[in-house]
Amino acid sequence: MRKVIVTEFISADGIAEVEKLTGITWNAEMDRFKEEELADSGAMLLGRVTYQIFAASWPHETGDFAGRFNALPKYVASTTVRQLDWKPAQRLEGPLPEAVRELKKAAGGNIYVHGSISLAQQLLHHGLVDRIRLLSYPLAVGQGKPFFAPGEQQKFALISAAPFSNGVVALEYAPA
Repeated sequence: MRKVIVTEFISADGIAEVEKLTGITWNAEMDRFKEEELADSGAMLLGRVTYQIFAASWPHETGDFAGRFNALPKYVASTTVRQLDWKPAQRLEGPLPEAVRELKKAAGGNIYVHGSISLAQQLLHHGLVDRIRLLSYPLAVGQGKPFFAPGEQQKFALISAAPFSNGVVALEYAPA
């Protein structure tokens, strides 16, 4: 069975708005982390906003990573999006929990959720996340959209933690 793996950039205080994570230089360790994710990916599951942001930029990127990333099947969790120009893509039909359970049963590699904070929170709430992979930045931003839904308690088991030379820590958790 395929796993649903949520991957997110977060601040030390748990804010997942990537545009607020400034002042850290991307490095080779972060490249390796993302290359490992891509090698493990069979598909992407995205919310509408993240899909639209990615669709506006990724098709214009070049290189091996971009080519492989763009070629992944994309599943979009949205009730409002009608046009999906970044192919291959399809909109999930029906209630989210049932649609994701069906995706997990299908053949192919693991399903990665990039960004898509609201979607990730819904998947966590329904117990549909098998792994969480975080790049935790060494800064507190003080406000913004938290990765974990306020008021919702969840327990996790640490799978791995790897500090990078730029202060970022790669964390992987499984629901406990």
